[in-house]
Amino acid sequence: MKQKDSFTDQIWMFFASVKLTIYTLVLLVLTSIIGTVVLQNASPEAYIRLYGPGLYNMIQVLDLDRMYQAWWYLLLMVVLCVNIVVCSIDRLSVTWKIIFPKKLSINPQRFEKTKNRQQFECQLPMDHIASKAKQVIARRAGKVVEKTDEKGLLLYAEKGRWSRLGVYVVHSSVLMLLAGALIGSALGFKANLRLDEGQAADTVFDTHTRLPIKLPFTVRCNDFQVKFYDTGAPDEFKSSLTILENNQESFSEDILVNHPLRYKGINIFQASYGASTPDEALFEITDSETGTIETQTIKNGGVVQLPAGAGTFTFEGFLPHYDFNGHDLGEAFIGRLDTTPGRNIQIALPTKFPTFDKMRKGRFTVEVKSWDHAYYTGLQVTKDPGVPFVYTGFLLMIIGCWVTFFVSHQSVCIGLEQTGSGSTRVWVAGRANRNAQSTNLTVKKLVKELKDVSGK
Repeated sequence: MKQKDSFTDQIWMFFASVKLTIYTLVLLVLTSIIGTVVLQNASPEAYIRLYGPGLYNMIQVLDLDRMYQAWWYLLLMVVLCVNIVVCSIDRLSVTWKIIFPKKLSINPQRFEKTKNRQQFECQLPMDHIASKAKQVIARRAGKVVEKTDEKGLLLYAEKGRWSRLGVYVVHSSVLMLLAGALIGSALGFKANLRLDEGQAADTVFDTHTRLPIKLPFTVRCNDFQVKFYDTGAPDEFKSSLTILENNQESFSEDILVNHPLRYKGINIFQASYGASTPDEALFEITDSETGTIETQTIKNGGVVQLPAGAGTFTFEGFLPHYDFNGHDLGEAFIGRLDTTPGRNIQIALPTKFPTFDKMRKGRFTVEVKSWDHAYYTGLQVTKDPGVPFVYTGFLLMIIGCWVTFFVSHQSVCIGLEQTGSGSTRVWVAGRANRNAQSTNLTVKKLVKELKDVSGK
């Protein structure tokens, strides 16, 4: 039983150690720096390109690519939480006795060597100056305690005992912030959703794991609008979304960058956009041997005959970014030419370069003349149930810091002694756990008032 108690005491002493707090905070700071330097939540290809296969394997093993959700980082925060709780409990009993003493006692020796102690003599009798001093100290410091000894009368008062709880409010704020981070990591998510105009979905995909996450409602993109500068750069883009529940429209809202839709604890941000595959396009097909030019409106996946019955052309798809020899040529249509001799080739038709297919120098060249521009909206969907804890933590942090740094526990003592000549010797001194300048000011004001009432 003693061994068990000893082991429990050792565990308690370990978590009550201030050194543990310092070490844990240093580790959290250092690992947070790593999390800032190392790219987070990117694709495997991006990590291999940036760091190489060897470092990428180490990043995967240590979860450095999603460090703030890594088990060891969360464990560090749990250790810090336990450490703060144990330290607070370990020191609270002493603080509690100071704040709520069973009996308020006066110890004049505590005030004998204070630097702010001031003394003067007045000609009024001690009883008369005592009644005035009680009023003065009560007004400045609160309830007055009296003590009579062989030297004379002592008047004692104190205020701000509750301010010693400020540090515990700060501790509570840190716990709330850490709890918010832990809850957000454990129960929250960050996911992506791509919707074409008119499309609806109730499933998003986790940014890191790519696993599907079911939403408690359905999101439909009614319309997507984008405005461009004269340079071609996007000026503003927004999505008109409708939330559906039980196949019924709940409400609609337009979202822009930095103006998300928030519903049932889930945030939907406008993150990106891109060109989606058009349903149909107008193609111009030229036969270089006969000079024949034909225009055909072809649906996606559709097939048309080439001039002179020389084969077929198929509209196979659309790419928002077409790479040609390491250069991004932008949007491009993809087609396939099947000619009569059995030649079958896939061709790319970048919209920014209408004559691109002529470089192939084949009998038939194809050019995209027009199409209906359609866009998809890229949405970032997040859920963080720890946010209320974080907000509460920030509020408690502000209150706790204000109490800790700007409010102090002050005690003031006035001593009255009858001299042999019939005058009264008065001394005033004060103490505080912090903010000594404020206590010195209180002592000066008490002395001034006492001198005023004594006629000195």
